[in-house]
Amino acid sequence: MRNNKILSEYPDVVNFKQFCEMLGNIGKSLGYKLLKDNEINSLKIGRSYRILKSEVIEYLKRQ
Repeated sequence: MRNNKILSEYPDVVNFKQFCEMLGNIGKSLGYKLLKDNEINSLKIGRSYRILKSEVIEYLKRQ
């Protein structure tokens, strides 16, 4: 799991780009797949995703 100190630099709610960075700079395709498959809960507002930092941390704990 990535160091929580690094993750603490992100806001409590992140956008898609920040989300991909938090997971080690994963690609867009994998990022969208994780959200589409509900591996990580997110909220879609218009064409933009918002993801809770706590959801990303929980996902990393499961890995």
